[in-house]
Amino acid sequence: MRKTRTQQLIEFKGMTVPVVAVTLRTLDIDDLAHTASDLFGDSDFFDGDAALLELAQAGPAEDADWPALRALFARHGLRLVGVRGGSEALRAAAAAAGLPTFAAHERPARAGAPAEAPPVAPEPAPEPAPLPVEAPPTAAPALLEAAPPAPVLVIDRPLRSGQQVYARGGDLVVLAAVNPGAEVIADGSIHIYAPLRGRALAGARGQPGARIFTTHFAAELVSVGGVYRTFEGGVPASLAGQPAQVQLEEREGGSTLRIDAMRID
Repeated sequence: MRKTRTQQLIEFKGMTVPVVAVTLRTLDIDDLAHTASDLFGDSDFFDGDAALLELAQAGPAEDADWPALRALFARHGLRLVGVRGGSEALRAAAAAAGLPTFAAHERPARAGAPAEAPPVAPEPAPEPAPLPVEAPPTAAPALLEAAPPAPVLVIDRPLRSGQQVYARGGDLVVLAAVNPGAEVIADGSIHIYAPLRGRALAGARGQPGARIFTTHFAAELVSVGGVYRTFEGGVPASLAGQPAQVQLEEREGGSTLRIDAMRID
């Protein structure tokens, strides 16, 4: 009697898992808690997503309280799975706390692997006499397949204080006022064709190219890609009540928010 083949008990497959990158510019737990509260309030904004801490700008290892960092991000729905960048001492401290280091760049070639010999240029052959040739037919240009459009969530009612809308994986379009205390969030860009008096957070999963547009700027807080700005004392007079857009601007030392008035007539 033939024996049936045993089922393979271990199988390895390559796969891509979405991970949220969290850039830390300080390791002071109180400052981080205050910033996270400004961004997400008391909500578990993320749904148990895995997260890597970017430590290149974080500070010295002795400032890190890893259990407190885990608890802080867990309150907002993030599960820390490792770190990236930073000093060797900082990475070692993270590893001791159960957060392994992930490579910031492509892995170098394995040590001991035989180096590939440089190609040897062949001896130049004598040039034959030119022969008349016909021009090849022009090839039709290849058609590039367009990426599928990102989903768009449309809200056509005013948002009151305490209400929150999140457009996961795409853009958010709001056709009514976002009142003080209300919050609109999108993984992509946010378009508000009405007054923005509450909080708007675009590029919530770190997309630096996301933007915020509104026809009436009076925000309490705006954020793009995790970089935020608050307006406790009111928005600047040059922007108050004006159509405006918010975007990230790369500068030496990091990203900053740029807010510009727009003309829409």
